[in-house]
Amino acid sequence: MRTLMTTSLLLAATLGGCAAAPVSDAAPPVPEKLKVQVLSTLPHDPAAFTQGLEFSGETLYEGTGLVGRSSMRAGPAGAAPSVKADLPDLFGEGITVLGPTAWQITWKDGVAIERDAKTLAERRRVNYTGEGWGLCHREGTGQLVMSDGSSKLTFRDPVTFAPTGSVETGRDQLNELECVGDSVYANVWETDRILRIDATTGRVTGEIDASGLLDASERTSADVLNGIAAVPGTSEFVITGKLWPKMFRVKFAPIS
Repeated sequence: MRTLMTTSLLLAATLGGCAAAPVSDAAPPVPEKLKVQVLSTLPHDPAAFTQGLEFSGETLYEGTGLVGRSSMRAGPAGAAPSVKADLPDLFGEGITVLGPTAWQITWKDGVAIERDAKTLAERRRVNYTGEGWGLCHREGTGQLVMSDGSSKLTFRDPVTFAPTGSVETGRDQLNELECVGDSVYANVWETDRILRIDATTGRVTGEIDASGLLDASERTSADVLNGIAAVPGTSEFVITGKLWPKMFRVKFAPIS
């Protein structure tokens, strides 16, 4: 009888415990659908194989790729760069600027270049593992966010460049990045899409259709969309692509 009562009590406790732990099968929120609203058009160097684009104040920084043609440059948006540093021996990729320091990563070389943000003079090189695609930094924390062409975003220390964590997004081929608040905007390689990603959770909160910016004749010599820079103090962005003859100042508007 004692054994039977004990077994009954254990069974009741187990069932009660199960009932107290509800299971949620709610689907994650659907990403917001957005489109590009063009506000103005600016000239862009059609020979620039754009890999990174970012404002620091009123200065627009751009990183370009291809071995023998890679560089980092800076100047007013839509004008010839005021300063330029060539990177002839490596394949340049994403860039970011934090106060007096600029970082430029490389594709398969596993090298990040720290530069003086004013002169773009090289200060040092830091090695990392894996490929480098896009790079941005989160205001306030200074944390660097880096893509490698996969669905993962890696966080890095802004001084040492050492990895400090990562987040999975579930979306492949994340390329050039732009950090805005708690969001990371990511160009998706070989598409006309930009994703807005929650930097904390990795959840995609928005999908932006950036198709149709170039006409048919411009498309013949241009490569893919790649380059997104938030305009400081506004809700606007400047976007462009590899070998594009134009940049576009835009807003991201909901698709009605």
